[in-house]
Amino acid sequence: MRRDYISWDQYFMGVAKLSAMRSKDPSTQVGACIINRDKRIVGIGYNGLPQGCDDQLFPWKNEGEYTETKYPYVVHAEANAILNATQNLKGSSIYVTLFPCNECTKLIIQSGIKEIVFESNKYQHTKEHEAAIRMLTASGVTYRQIEVGELTYVNPSEKV
Repeated sequence: MRRDYISWDQYFMGVAKLSAMRSKDPSTQVGACIINRDKRIVGIGYNGLPQGCDDQLFPWKNEGEYTETKYPYVVHAEANAILNATQNLKGSSIYVTLFPCNECTKLIIQSGIKEIVFESNKYQHTKEHEAAIRMLTASGVTYRQIEVGELTYVNPSEKV
């Protein structure tokens, strides 16, 4: 039996990371993968503009006048994964490449997701993060950080 296969955590975070690669955001690409209790993928998403909004007609800057930045327009990966879900999310887990903001935390809690597995926590010293932690603690949603590393692709026709 083969022993060098990836773990479930590596697999689902890998799917989240692959989803993040669809994002057109030049500074922050985030992906999310929701799994049910049976370890089946039931929703995926990445950060991007709402359907029908042309990526070329909206700003992607992260500084400047609010309406001239990406912030009022981009739908976060967690929200997209929840909206793309194929079934009820009660008791499920969400794998995200970046710890959820307070707004996505509300959606996660309301959707019935019970576990957050994340890789990066680069905004951990913000007020938004503090609010997210407070809500997660109060609602009983657990969270844990994992380290998966880079996704690598080996072309089978190349000699290693």
